[in-house]
Amino acid sequence: MNLGNHLFQARKRCGLTQEEVAEKLGVSRQTVSKWETDETLPDIRQSKRLALLYRLSLDELIDFDLDVQEVEQAIERTSAALEEKIDWTKAWGRKYPILLTYRQDVDVDSYAVRLEAMIEELRSCCGYSEQDAFLVLKDILAAVWKGRKGNA
Repeated sequence: MNLGNHLFQARKRCGLTQEEVAEKLGVSRQTVSKWETDETLPDIRQSKRLALLYRLSLDELIDFDLDVQEVEQAIERTSAALEEKIDWTKAWGRKYPILLTYRQDVDVDSYAVRLEAMIEELRSCCGYSEQDAFLVLKDILAAVWKGRKGNA
């Protein structure tokens, strides 16, 4: 997604017309149109005013990664019942084939016992539910992974 399209989507979410935006910012409707079609870019002052008008931070206004937004929206819309139907190992295994083959090489039960102990430790020391403890452990693993990738 490009910046112009992101500006267009932000304006639409706020229920504003190009004319209304132009009037509020003191520019012409054509200027707003050119921003939304990537013919020109708003300057920093105009961008700050657009962010305020669209109830976004400046970072949000210029961070227009549609793929991330689509994934976040899909996660929000996913029901617990649907989550239960998805074979996550198979789904992620298409991208990461090791997920489909590691069981023949790894003593899964041995690792599971150690992970269960960590989950129980998080539950007892922090008072987390089982699900929350599991999510915290998953997040810790993700942080370790990011740290290793950053040091590679």
